Amino acid sequence: MNLEYSAKTKELIARCQSFMRDVVYPNEHVYAAQHEKQSDHWACPPIMEEMKEKARQAGLWNLFLPESEYGAGLTNLEYAPLCEVMGRSPIAPEAFNCSAPDTGNMEVLVRYGTEEQKRLWLLPLLAGEIRSGFAMTEPDVASSDARNIQARIVRDGDCYVVNGRKWWTSGAGDRRCRILIVMGKTDPQAETYRQQSMILVPVDTPGVTAVRPLTVFGYDHAPHGHLELNFQNVRVPISNILFGEGRGFEIAQGRLGPGRIHHCMRLIGLAERALESMIARSKTRRIFGKSMAEHGMLREAIALSRIEIDQARLLTLKAAHMMDTVGNKAARAQIAMIKVVAPRMAQAVLDRAIQIHGGAGVNGDFGLAAGWAWARSLRLADGPDGHIDQIARIELAKNTQLWL
Repeated sequence: MNLEYSAKTKELIARCQSFMRDVVYPNEHVYAAQHEKQSDHWACPPIMEEMKEKARQAGLWNLFLPESEYGAGLTNLEYAPLCEVMGRSPIAPEAFNCSAPDTGNMEVLVRYGTEEQKRLWLLPLLAGEIRSGFAMTEPDVASSDARNIQARIVRDGDCYVVNGRKWWTSGAGDRRCRILIVMGKTDPQAETYRQQSMILVPVDTPGVTAVRPLTVFGYDHAPHGHLELNFQNVRVPISNILFGEGRGFEIAQGRLGPGRIHHCMRLIGLAERALESMIARSKTRRIFGKSMAEHGMLREAIALSRIEIDQARLLTLKAAHMMDTVGNKAARAQIAMIKVVAPRMAQAVLDRAIQIHGGAGVNGDFGLAAGWAWARSLRLADGPDGHIDQIARIELAKNTQLWL
């Protein structure tokens, strides 16, 4: 594996870094202030549309899509470092139109959607005109095993009828959210991995109701949020089914592979920024007669953070390279590894940064507390980091010899 980025990737990294410096970082406080003053908690601050327009004009738009017809035509390995740059700010991914769950939903529509589905939903998402949600997890079952999902999608003439309750539907709180991808059972009697399907449900369809917004360690992540939703006799046309009945698991696997690369690289960007904050803090604060940077315990925290960040990055880039060269199935062990490693790494680095910042670390001034909450939640999102069992099974299946 060649660890040297291509000239194209290096050029895009530099352009993204410049955009972050000139547009995103200066507007983080503007975004927060506008959101605080709005009467509608779930409306997006106006500054976001201004940043999106600047990203479009700069040619830094939809970089995540490998298909050049719709996106930048980048491989997973080429996009990964750009995702790291975006991960340094919680508002950056949307500014580039590279924000979850829209990225995953757009990838699903590109790969599995009909031309009509693409016209209705993909094109507005690509243009940044609407947002979307992904409804898979359910409150009444252990949804880390998607076979447990109980929501029903039943054919009735020229419609499908959806019934069930979902939660952690990311993006559903946003006032601009117009479409949901919902996973549910179409045939409980089918072979295990052919029971589930995915279907497109417009949020304004009768029978779709918001039960409540959910918080993550007290953060509601407005204006996008994570909602608990109820689907009661929701009728949508049969044309809204994605890729045909029984293809839900197939779609989920196609969606989750690239999504895990994106999440992990964003976490690495977050951890890098936390380490930078840790270093800056240590050089400007004095305790017991010398700067914090002169204390051995703080030096150890910095050194461990650098080691862990670089380890996570290298493993994630290897996973991206394997996905590009041998496919997601062959890379499943590496994808599982990064799902375990990256959130734990980010959580550990952020915890050290919080400790070094003291009281300032646990409030909102530096964004470390919110970052820690996000990193901790990503040990559950897109599947829990219980993937460690999957990694062990892959290792145990290898033909190894006993050393005598």
